[in-house]
Formats: sequence, structure tokens, C-alpha cells
Amino acid sequence: MNNRLPRNAAIFAAMVLGLFPGPSNAQEKAAAGAPVRASTPAVLPRPDFHFPGKVGRTYLDSDPAQFPQPVQAPQGAPNVVEILIDDAGFGQFSTFGGGVPSPTMDKLAAEGLRYNRFHTTALCSPTRAALLTGRNHHTAEFGSIAEVATGYEGATAILPRSTGTVAEVLRQNGYMTAWVGKDHNTPPWEASAAGPFDRWPNGLGFDYFYGFIGGDVDQWHPVLYENRNLVAASTDPNYHLTEDLADHAISWVRQVKSISPDRPFFLHVAPGATHAPHHAPQEWIDKFKGQFDMGWDKYRELTFARQKKLGVIPADAKLTPRPASLPAWDSLEPGQKRLYARMMEVFAGFGAHADYQIGRIVDAIRAMPGGDNTIFIYMAGDNGASAEGGLEGSLNENLFFNGYVEKWQDNLQVIDELGGPKHFNHFPAAWAHAMNTPFQWTKQIASHFGGTRNPMVISWPARITDKGGLRTQFTHVVDIVPTLYEAIGITPPTQLNGVTQKPIEGTSFAYTFEDPKAKDRHTTQYFSLAVNRAIYHDGWMASAMGFIPWQPNRSGFDPETQKWELYNVDKDFSQADDLAAANPQKLHELQDLWWSEADRHHVLPLDWRGVEKFNSELMGRPSLAGKRKSMSYYPGQVALPNDAAPRVLNKSWSLTADLVIPEGGVEGMVATHGGSAGGYGLYVRDGKPSFVYNYLALERFTIASPEPLPKGKVQLRVDVAYQGKDKERGKAAGVTMWVNGKKVAEGQVTRTIPNLISLVEGMDIGMDSGSSVDFSYRPPFAFTGKIDKVTFDLQ
Repeated sequence: MNNRLPRNAAIFAAMVLGLFPGPSNAQEKAAAGAPVRASTPAVLPRPDFHFPGKVGRTYLDSDPAQFPQPVQAPQGAPNVVEILIDDAGFGQFSTFGGGVPSPTMDKLAAEGLRYNRFHTTALCSPTRAALLTGRNHHTAEFGSIAEVATGYEGATAILPRSTGTVAEVLRQNGYMTAWVGKDHNTPPWEASAAGPFDRWPNGLGFDYFYGFIGGDVDQWHPVLYENRNLVAASTDPNYHLTEDLADHAISWVRQVKSISPDRPFFLHVAPGATHAPHHAPQEWIDKFKGQFDMGWDKYRELTFARQKKLGVIPADAKLTPRPASLPAWDSLEPGQKRLYARMMEVFAGFGAHADYQIGRIVDAIRAMPGGDNTIFIYMAGDNGASAEGGLEGSLNENLFFNGYVEKWQDNLQVIDELGGPKHFNHFPAAWAHAMNTPFQWTKQIASHFGGTRNPMVISWPARITDKGGLRTQFTHVVDIVPTLYEAIGITPPTQLNGVTQKPIEGTSFAYTFEDPKAKDRHTTQYFSLAVNRAIYHDGWMASAMGFIPWQPNRSGFDPETQKWELYNVDKDFSQADDLAAANPQKLHELQDLWWSEADRHHVLPLDWRGVEKFNSELMGRPSLAGKRKSMSYYPGQVALPNDAAPRVLNKSWSLTADLVIPEGGVEGMVATHGGSAGGYGLYVRDGKPSFVYNYLALERFTIASPEPLPKGKVQLRVDVAYQGKDKERGKAAGVTMWVNGKKVAEGQVTRTIPNLISLVEGMDIGMDSGSSVDFSYRPPFAFTGKIDKVTFDLQ
């Protein structure tokens, strides 16, 4: 059967087969006899206040004055704390049988519920958009991460005003709201000091924000914002981001509850852990020395046995085989085993440290008055564990985004530095697969549970009485918002801030709190990421995988010949038995349903392009730099994101700095973009100017003047002459340095960054706000002279 039905034919087939999702959430609840407590207005904000009494000529003959009162949350409304771990698999943490201890998750599970059929989208931004809005990720315009947005409807990475966030709704219903940690839903071209700010967290309903904007961040030298203000780099030599985030979460809760103890709060906590780079304090890494020497194959067996003993998977579940594209542990050389075991120790330390810091937040809230009336939702992953470290592991995740494959022999040379500030390291894909035990595949693979099924724990001592219970109903990240609305007593607004709202697409699972055997209510769910896709309906799942995560070149893919698999997941927990050949009619029905759901939710067109989508200029994404060929910046311009900074990749360009050098000499950063994972920097050290080009941490090319800069007004210029032909990416470049029009140094950069300088670290003038582009200085390395301006000229 042809995989691609015509648009109308696909919808008609699904209607005839009765495969469209059932009634709305409210209709389902009413039909099931579930209580509906919602009583808040369906139109927000509420009307402006009008004095209801009599007004005379003076206050003496008027009714007593009264003020408009603050909005009150529904009576007994609980606090809500969402905890979203990054890039974590089903078999990673001990609560669900994994090898990374998670005592905080254990504690919440013991007093609440574990959900073993909770699903995400297989990628971070899409999951987070669904979590914030209660709509599917394409409805919320996040068909993928913002850095690869294509501009088709469903994939613009611009959160629509018609999909208002849960934070905005709760804020207008009496809640105090905060977001601490990762924000990967602000478009990169809107993430500069020029805004607009309506899609920053403060514009999405959060009273307070402390965290980073982008997909990942250096845990030792993060670029952070407090609300809309850049945070100064820490001077603490033992600084680590996860601890900092916990400190700010605790501080915010204590502050607002001290001021307004009767108001509930909504706290969204999203640490960068355990996304690459895998950075952890040394003492946490050392806790796991030797614990993963058994390798990933044995780890999967041990985890699988623990999962059955804990009851988080059925007794008849099967352990899926390791994909043929991943090596057996026993086939590795001794050096590989030593390196990969250490990479896993670093990852485990990172995860265990994160759970500990989350425990500090939980304990602080529990100790406050009313702490038992707090809903904790602990989601161990916005997708499965990440295979973006490739087959051999990585010292720099940014290499993957630029299509570069590393060699383990090179990485072995720095094994003792892993987890520290010198590397943006990531473990091998086979460890990611093991972290997703017992399922097939990993992050990015939306077709299989290794990418989409994540542990979830919910604790609410004031309401949930089945302590330590297990829930097996099919649930999805879009279900969190309607569950909170039902639990709190919130009417999902039909109009929010003057904009008609799209219907909530999730289904509340509050019905599972009391009834472990309740029939599933979320009966249909599409999955789609690029061309990895699947459809779940009434206990069956059709799955079609298009590419593996570490495959940067995806040319030659043909959706017409894509292989589909069929699973009865009501009986086959781990997607172990493909029934496509035995039941072709069921497979065809589900394929038709996928196309109709894809059409309804703006999933189409299918797009299988790979790492080239990270090149914003190539893809035509918005840029504040626009098509300008000359741009001038001034001191104080820091953390300018990629899509607002000069587009210097794959072309010739020059950087001209007009400086004033004092009598006592000068040092510091003049201009830089990126950091330890890749970028460039023009700085002065011991009075002498140097230009360094960091090629993805593999090579650092330095061109330096042998003479110090003269005193007084100086024009320092660097010309980068790109040597690639038209449309060639990542080729060599010649570099020439000039001081007051005189050539003082020249050299060759044998290869340049083709697609992406950095996911998070932007461009700075007069300092370095993130990690260092080389290791000859310590940020912020502020320039000690005067910078009049810095001008970029692009060819």
C-alpha cells in the first residue's frame, strides 16, 4: 500500500474507520461521571473593575469606597512544582530500575504514584512546548527545536498566542509563577537585548525567570538571565549550574511565600542535566568509579531484571535487542572500554548530582506551611537518552551539529579531564540505548519508545492516597496541563488576552489518582519528528523509523519506501514483536490514521534534511543582522545570540576594532563569539593582540602579533578570507591582522565551522560572558582599555 494517501483521502479513510480521537476532555469527564470542579472564567483577563456602589457629589453622600481585590485562586488550590530532567531514559534512574541513584525521585514515588506509560515527543523543545500549552508540539509550532525551524506551519518555533501557557492561565487565576532553568522555546532571533520579549518566560506567564535560553549550556560557565537581565559570571571556583538553579528556586519560593503565604505558586524547574555537556563535580563522578565496567550489554540485562523486580515493567515484558548498528561491548578494544566506562561514570555523576539538588528544592518546599498540598510532577526526561555522542562518544557535542565524526583514540588522551570545563563531552550512543532499557532506540526516534517513553512520578500527599502506586494508563506530555486544570479547578480559557484559544489537545489523567485500573482515556496519539513517526490508537502502535540520530547525512531517504512496523503495545510493553506481516490490515488502518492526524496538526510536509538545517542563513530563518553587510557594536553588547549576530560562517569577513590603549598597557577581550565548544575571539594579552579560531574544540588556530599595541588611538583589524567556493561549507580561510593599517601577523585556518558556532553562547564585545574560546584566559576577561566600537564587514 502506498504510504502517502492524498490529503482528503487520508481524512476520509480515518473518518470511515472511526479512527479520529474521541470526544473532548470535558465531554469525556462528563460521560464518565468524573467531578468537574472548574469554575474560573473562560475569558481572561477578567473585566476591569467598576465601583458597584452609589457615587454622590462628595464622598460624604457616596457609598464607602472599595478597592478591586486581588484575584484569588480556587479554594484549596495546591502549589505545583514541575521538574523536567533533560535527555534522560526510562532505564536511567534507580526509581525505574536504572543504575543512577535517584533518592529524591524514590521519595516522591514512595509517597505518590509512578507512571510507566508516560510519553514525550522524542526531542526537547517540542516536549516543552506541549508541556507548557497542553497542545501537540506541531499545534504549538515546535515540530522540532528552534535551531532547525523550517518556516512551514507547525515548525516555525514561534509559540502562538492561541496556545496560551499554563503559567499565564494560573497567573491570571491567583498563582505566583516562576521558571528556573532551561528555556528552549524562545526563538533564537528573539533572544537578544532587542527582544521582542513576549516569548521570553516573563512574556509567557512567568512572574520570575532565572536560567538559560537555548538547547544546552556549559555547566561551569553558563550564560544566564534573571528575567531579562544578563547575570554576571560567578567568581566561585566550585560553581556548578544545577546547584545555582536549586538555590534560586528555593530562594524564590521562600521569598514569595513569606510575602504572600495564602497564594499558591507554580514552579517550573528545568535543569540542564542530563543534556550534554556532561559536566559534574569531581566528587560526584568519583562515586561511580568502576560501576559501569560491565558495559552497556550487561547493564541492560541488570536494569531489565531490576525493572521487573520493582514492577515498573510487566513480568512478561521482553528485552529488545541491541540494534545491529551499535557495537557489542565485548567487541571493543580495552582502550575503548576504559574510555566509555569513564564517560558513563561522568554521566551518572551528573544525573545523581541533579537528583540531589532537586531534593533540596523538594525538602525546602515540604518544610514550609502547606507543603503537603503541593503537586510534584517529576518527569525523568523530555525525551529518551541522547545518542548524539555518536558511535565513539564525543568531547564536543557541537561536532555532531556540524556533521563531524570523532575518533575514540583521540578522546582517550583526555580521559581524566572528562566532566570538567575543558570539554563539551557526551557519551557513546550505545550507552544512550542502554539508558532507555528495555526499549528500542533513543532521543530523536519518535517512532519507538526509546525516544518517547519516560518515567514520571507524581506526589500530592493532600490528595493521593495510594502511596507508592503504579499507573499504567497511556499518558502523554500534552496531558499535564488539563490534569492540572482539573485538579486545581481551572476552566481552560476560550479567550486569553484577547486571543481565541485553540482547544486543549491533551486529556486529563486526574482520574488515575484514585483508580489504578481505570480505563485509558487518551486513546489516540501521533508521534512525529522529521521522518521518525508513529501512531498510537486503542492499544496498537504503527512505527516507521527514518534515520538514526548519529547519521548527519540523510540524503537519499524516500518516504514512499519507508518501512512500517506494527505492535500491540497493550500486550507488548517494550515494542519487541513486530506484527506488520501478520496483520497488514491493522497496519494500513493506522497508516491512514497517521496521515490524517499529520494533516490536522500541521505535521506536513515531511522533511528529512539533517545537520544542514542548523545553518540559519541556509534555511532562511529570521536574523536581526538581516542582510546587512556592515554592523557596528559597542561595549556592553554581550551574549548576542547566533541569529542576531553577524553571520560569518562560510564567507569572508573582517572585524575592525577602534581602541584607545592607555599608558599602562592593556589586556582583555575585544570581541568573541562562542566559547569552548567552538567560536573565535580577538583579545589582547600582555599588550599583544591575538586572534584565535576555535574549530569545534578539535583545533585552535592562533594568529598573534609579536609586538604590543601602541598607546593612544589604535585601529586593530582582522581579515578572514574564506577559501571555499560558492555553497561550499567549512573550508579553510586565511587570516591577516592589521594594526593602524600595518600588517602585523598572518596565518591559515585549515578548516572553519560549517553550520553552528554554538547553541547558546553568543557574541560579546569587551568581555567574554560565557566559556573561554581557548584556555589562555579566564572569563569574563574584560578589556582594560577603551573600545569606541567594533565593526564587522561581511562579503
